[in-house]
Amino acid sequence: MGDNNSGRVNRSAADVRAERLAAELRANLKRRKDQARARSKAAGQRASDAKADEN
Repeated sequence: MGDNNSGRVNRSAADVRAERLAAELRANLKRRKDQARARSKAAGQRASDAKADEN
């Protein structure tokens, strides 16, 4: 009965492209946030190391 497309509806090429680009943007944002967190964490460790050296 009916199409057997696993619940997927027919989408235009523009819709498919927009969805793909949105997924790429989300992945890029996540990667950049992870990089910023890593830099921030590393900077915090360097600051605490410097304080330990002062004591």
